[in-house]
Amino acid sequence: MTTFRQLAVASALFASSWLTAAHAAQPLLSPAELASAQQSAAAPVVIDIREPKLYTEGHIPGALNAPYGKWRGPATNPGELPDLPKLTALVQSLGLTPATHAVVVSTGADATDFGAMARVYWSLKVLGLKDLSIVNGGMKTWVAEGQPVSTETPQVQASSYQPVLDESLIATRDQVRSHVDLSNAALVDSRPDAFYQGKTRAPAAKLSGTLPGAQQLDFNQWFVKGTAQFVDPATARQIAQKVSRKDGQDTVAFCNTGHWAATDWFGLSEMAGLPNVKLYAGSMVDWTQQPDAPAMENQPGRAESLAYDAKQWWQRKFK
Repeated sequence: MTTFRQLAVASALFASSWLTAAHAAQPLLSPAELASAQQSAAAPVVIDIREPKLYTEGHIPGALNAPYGKWRGPATNPGELPDLPKLTALVQSLGLTPATHAVVVSTGADATDFGAMARVYWSLKVLGLKDLSIVNGGMKTWVAEGQPVSTETPQVQASSYQPVLDESLIATRDQVRSHVDLSNAALVDSRPDAFYQGKTRAPAAKLSGTLPGAQQLDFNQWFVKGTAQFVDPATARQIAQKVSRKDGQDTVAFCNTGHWAATDWFGLSEMAGLPNVKLYAGSMVDWTQQPDAPAMENQPGRAESLAYDAKQWWQRKFK
């Protein structure tokens, strides 16, 4: 009897896990798949993160507007995760709960725009939502495929959800410093060559260069050549193999402000299925704003840095 009970319990657990997996949201939805899902009894909540002007000109029917800027930090450190009370008010205003299937959409203009969708997706997952998707190709593809567009602003009942941050998805500055000191994580620089090689930097960053020991995985690799369409899971797994990591180690994606890196995080974690992938939200802007000179690689010499600073000052003053 004991063996029978054990088999019965094991079968039930297997069935439960299979059902959970079968009903989990796909990280990427085509416009046709989203249109079909909207006809179901448990229709997803579409979150349009474009600016209000674009939203009012036409959006996916039923979509709610929550511009990207609301999910970002201050101008001095744009990648910083906003305070929890601010994020709580935002998700409550959208009527979101952990039971919500939330679908994020933006313009779909280019690969950089995808980073905005990936960053909001990550933010929602940090806030405890698990059924999440992105519209592959954004509004550009939605319209190109002839899907309907609405100018009506839907009414939504606010939720009372009180999120708790899932810190397993977040890499803090202190954690990154420890990874640098101990060389015990795969640090993935999502930026293009000029940033990774220290030839340029983000306006709010104080220094050029990259984290010591970082390996580059340019976010542009995740897209079908010449498009803003994210690659399929099989291709994503091939791209993920470019990252050198030891079993059990964290993988930390970073860029300038946690925007391009959100695309790397999405590709590695959600599409390729790698475990323990985190996002350093503040990224190099946060890292270089430390009071003490932070450890850096690919940092230009003093003369080159001064010349770069002078050029940036001239452009700001006379443009």
